[in-house]
Amino acid sequence: MAEQSFIERSRYYLAFEYPAKIKLAVLPLPDEIIWQRPNEQSNSIGNLLLHLSGNIRQWIVCGIGGAPDTRHRASEFTASEGPGAAALVADLERTLSDADAVLAQLDETKLTQTVKIQGRDTTVLGAVYHVVEHFGMHTGQILLLAKMFAPGSVRFYEDAGGIAVPLWGGAEGTPQRL
Repeated sequence: MAEQSFIERSRYYLAFEYPAKIKLAVLPLPDEIIWQRPNEQSNSIGNLLLHLSGNIRQWIVCGIGGAPDTRHRASEFTASEGPGAAALVADLERTLSDADAVLAQLDETKLTQTVKIQGRDTTVLGAVYHVVEHFGMHTGQILLLAKMFAPGSVRFYEDAGGIAVPLWGGAEGTPQRL
């Protein structure tokens, strides 16, 4: 029971909440901002979107799902130009759809299976947990950059009598896509 809740909650964050927030924050931005870095040591929104797609594909689609792994991780960070926001978000959505198909096939017996990803042994549960945590962390970075480059443009909740009501879709737990 708890295992199935873990899988369902992971699918919710990866297929709905995090990408919905990214879309609302990133799609309104001019394309020149997508590849702008706050400084040379930092990543752009474009770098982070490439990195999220690469990480999710490697860890879930390939590592758990068994697809061939052709990731070139370093190129996700060295890119200084590339597609605009709409194309990057569409690529991320395709990756998330592929990952969701893998996650939909999981059950509690598969969560303890060992997989090798990036040369390291982990469990399927560990891989899913890593991806959800990693996606959440980089979502926060993307939102911060969007707020920095376009102040006042990012807003996700309406205060309704002390309750934060999401402006980005249905009630929490409702697996809708934007």
